[in-house]
Amino acid sequence: MSRAGRWVEHATTRLNGVIVSRPRAVVLAFLLVTAAFAGGMSAIETQTEPTEGFSEDLPEQEALDAIDREFDEPFEAESESTQLIHHGNDVLTREETLTMLRLLERIDAREDLRMGSANGPATVIARSIDPSAETPAEMRRAVAGTTDTEFRRVVRELSDDPRFSRGVSDDFNPSEASASTTITVVSHDVPEGFDDLQSIQTDVQSLASDEPADIRAFGSGVINAETGQIIADSLLIVMPIVLVLLLGFLVVAYRDPIDLALGLFALLMTLIWTFGFLGFSGIPFDQQQIAVPVLLLAVGVDFGIHFVNRYREETVKGYDAVPAMRTAADQLAIAFVIVTVTAVFGFGANVTSDLDPIRNLGIVSAVGIVFTFLIFGLFLPAAKLELDRLRERYGVPEFGTTPIASEDSALGRLLAVSVTVGERAPALFVVLLLLVGGGLGAYGAGVDTTFEQEDFLPPEEEPGYVEYIPEPFAPGDYTVTATLNLLEEEFAASQDASLTVYVEGPFEEDHALEALAEPTDDPPDTLAVGEGGRAETTSIVTVIQSHAESDEEFAALVARNDLDGNGIPDRNLDRIYAELFDSPAGSRAGQYLTDDRRGAQVEYTVESGATQSEISADGREQAERYRYAATATGQIVVFDAITAIIFDSAIQGLLLAVGLSGVFLVITYGVLEGMPMLGIVNVFPITIAVTSLVGTMRFLGYPLNALTATILSIAIGIGIAYSVHITARFIDEYRENDDVAASLRTTLTGTGGALTGSMLTTALGTGALALAITPVLGDFGALIALSVLYSFVISVVALPPALFLWDRVRSGSSAAESADPVVEA
Repeated sequence: MSRAGRWVEHATTRLNGVIVSRPRAVVLAFLLVTAAFAGGMSAIETQTEPTEGFSEDLPEQEALDAIDREFDEPFEAESESTQLIHHGNDVLTREETLTMLRLLERIDAREDLRMGSANGPATVIARSIDPSAETPAEMRRAVAGTTDTEFRRVVRELSDDPRFSRGVSDDFNPSEASASTTITVVSHDVPEGFDDLQSIQTDVQSLASDEPADIRAFGSGVINAETGQIIADSLLIVMPIVLVLLLGFLVVAYRDPIDLALGLFALLMTLIWTFGFLGFSGIPFDQQQIAVPVLLLAVGVDFGIHFVNRYREETVKGYDAVPAMRTAADQLAIAFVIVTVTAVFGFGANVTSDLDPIRNLGIVSAVGIVFTFLIFGLFLPAAKLELDRLRERYGVPEFGTTPIASEDSALGRLLAVSVTVGERAPALFVVLLLLVGGGLGAYGAGVDTTFEQEDFLPPEEEPGYVEYIPEPFAPGDYTVTATLNLLEEEFAASQDASLTVYVEGPFEEDHALEALAEPTDDPPDTLAVGEGGRAETTSIVTVIQSHAESDEEFAALVARNDLDGNGIPDRNLDRIYAELFDSPAGSRAGQYLTDDRRGAQVEYTVESGATQSEISADGREQAERYRYAATATGQIVVFDAITAIIFDSAIQGLLLAVGLSGVFLVITYGVLEGMPMLGIVNVFPITIAVTSLVGTMRFLGYPLNALTATILSIAIGIGIAYSVHITARFIDEYRENDDVAASLRTTLTGTGGALTGSMLTTALGTGALALAITPVLGDFGALIALSVLYSFVISVVALPPALFLWDRVRSGSSAAESADPVVEA
């Protein structure tokens, strides 16, 4: 051991001496800190908007926000409005219309619902019957006073009115005056900064559910309410299962009720510290954060099993409690530090992401791992000593004090198989593993990357196991996904894939409209859907042309100011705009040109079947063709930008985690043991495990999404613990007998048994997330469990040949001098 290594060992020994000599003081200090962190738990804020934070600071999102803020979209839900979706066989009958108007009347009567106005097919019909009708009550009376024949005649006459047609489903039949779905938008008069829209929308939904018809309230508040419910329900489903699984394996691992209670209490402390930090830091608790307690429980169980198992290995040799704890603490302290630092690198690598939710997940999980180390590395041994003293004083018997595995056990013999195989042809074995891992990594490079709002929402049809979940753990009813699917089906024509370009410029300049129309002549492929390969657009230009076709006076005005005769005016644009906005087409014009004439939006129809990335790329190319500053936007473009960042975050996090872990391990083993190459040996198994995981993701169809993008770096953080523990124990044994094979067998039968127990608890515990209601959490749970299994198996399989090869290289390549053909290979 180097001088620096001896200094570190001496410092560690002194610290452990304090722990074992003053355990009561250590326990008391940790309990006081736990009480302080418990106070922060009450300050935790829950983030219920599914995709909030992902698009922050994106230029595409800023352009979309500007469109939402500056343009008038009469039938799209704004942040201060609620959509009423009326669905049935025919919702344009007189009776169904009266049902909608009665609901609006009830909403209007509730002052706390702050109804400002309502716009939809029912209100348009009522005002057509009686233009003086202003309130829902007056509209209802107007419709009630007509006959069915008169009512249907009015509906037929409104078929070409965009105020009416935009609110009815695609199956609207003008001749029959029928449609299966309508949308009515209720705006709410709320002050600036009002943050209780969720309660308003849920109250509106409650009123709608009282109606005999199928009317659903929908909006951001409803989505946020169900997202909050999903978070609570997911925790209520997952955490008990995790705890039951952990309890079952801890019973097997500890086999002693007092040790079991101590391990569970340490896990509880870990959660209290972490959630207290969450509250004090102001980081919101969102769906991604549900993974944090599961990960910390998994790592905590790993630490606990290792400590108790190593302590028992000493006690069964006849050592008293204090010397046994000193030995266990001295041997495990460095391994725990290494595991903690590499786990922080793995989890914390997500801090570099440009997406706030992923960055927050990295911060909280990294801090939580440090807390786990402190509690299980300092508190647990002190509490264990104090409890053992108390049970000895009061004569409490011990129920299980032997290690999990031994050389004579079936598990020990199984784990030691890789030693025998690895000793025979280590170089060949290492090369084979590298080829397999490299091949799987190359295959996995084609894994899909996605970002969709549906990832955060429950499926329309809940999994079959949900019906067997008893109260109070049974989840509630969810409607958001079904409503979204209904809107997608019934309003497909109006929701066809489209792209918007937001253009900023002085649109009263003579050439402004020509500049807005020019890029449509030769667009990229996915936008060339019009006649002759032109773009099919809707903009202020097309609104002017459409109004000119129906208004001769306006057409003459346009013609007088159209110098080149192409139907686009080239001068006096301010007068043309004034005439247009004062006409019946004014509301339509307001959707494509702002009041200050400084902003315009151009909507593009895109090729059916084009992918999100193709549309986004062509949209950005098209935006660059405008003379004015232009930004391609829309949900497709924003989600594509987020998808690109998710992929970059995954790769960046993986490289950072591997790089930092590798450098740290090389330096650590070089300083402590004078064996820097052991750092490379440690990283070797986890690298193969991660490449295997990526290949498996592609094969099984798991994409990189808002949460699984973190899986690669987190797999490093969790998985490297297996190789670190094996290597740390190997070094201790190797110092004593200088025999690689014997040291590995002792390591794999001793530490390997604890690793097997922690692997099972970690894999099944984190795998319980697969039962979460939302797809994004389910995928994450399945993949994290798979990564744990891969990390354990590959560490046990890959480390023996790698260590045999390391020993031969370290001993001066004696095998090469004797021309050993296997080593030369």
